[in-house]
Amino acid sequence: MSLSAMWGLAQTALELGLTCSLTVLALFLSYSMLNVCDLSTDGCFTLGATVGAVVAIAGHPWLSIPAAMGAGVLSGFVTAVLQTRMGIDSLLAGIIVNTGLYSVNIAVMGGSSLLNMNKTVTVFTGLKSLLADTPLAGTQDLIVPFIAVILVIVFLALFLRTRLGLAIRATGNNPDMVRSSSINPIFTTTVGLCVANAFTGLSGCLLAQSQKSVNIDIGSGMVTIALASLLIGQTFFGKGSIAKRAAGVVFGSIIFRLVYTIALRFNMPAFMLKLVSSVIVIVAIAGPYFKTQLPLLRRRLAGSGKEGR
Repeated sequence: MSLSAMWGLAQTALELGLTCSLTVLALFLSYSMLNVCDLSTDGCFTLGATVGAVVAIAGHPWLSIPAAMGAGVLSGFVTAVLQTRMGIDSLLAGIIVNTGLYSVNIAVMGGSSLLNMNKTVTVFTGLKSLLADTPLAGTQDLIVPFIAVILVIVFLALFLRTRLGLAIRATGNNPDMVRSSSINPIFTTTVGLCVANAFTGLSGCLLAQSQKSVNIDIGSGMVTIALASLLIGQTFFGKGSIAKRAAGVVFGSIIFRLVYTIALRFNMPAFMLKLVSSVIVIVAIAGPYFKTQLPLLRRRLAGSGKEGR
């Protein structure tokens, strides 16, 4: 493989990894901080993509970003209400919202399952014209998600140090203690899920505009991909400050996308990519467990060796 081909693979993985890492950062907030496994991610990602695409097609590319994030907030709010006000288990609430969002997304797309944005002005084409005569010309697909990721990491690092942010983290650790401290866990859970899903909607919006099209299945399997990326990042950067941990999950997203891109490069059938995702998730989850079991296994092997003598 030539150097240009290797650089092309790395650039593709970096662009997709950064874009999808916004969804990973959403799970970092909801799963790692709030201790809620939000399974509405697939539908929310598609919702952000469809809303962002429709607004951009209407001639408002920059307005598509807050519109997609606002749609994500609404999705997170519905999921939170089902959990906190209606007594529905968090996993089931996510599945219900994800199922309902399929119909909502079709409605947003005007009854179609595909939107073409080839002739649409997007945030990427807008930045492309701004960078045309600069050394950064042609790098808009990398710069836009990079700026978005930096802003989200800075936001999380600052937000999770505020009183509300600390209350959200405390809710994830011990909701009973939070309740006894006169903090409403319903409110903190709702805010956490709304903020997290705003990031997911943003991720979907940017991916749709970078690909110049939206398919109803654009978010399919995104929760698996994001969870695998999150676990990979936590394996390398499981400790430290919020900013360091958040940067770690972004790194995990890039690693995951690199593996995905290499699999495609070796002409792996498209139907096998879901299996690749599952294997990566298994390795990411089981890896830390086997790492803790390794010293015990060594002691057992050492003991059996002594008995053999």
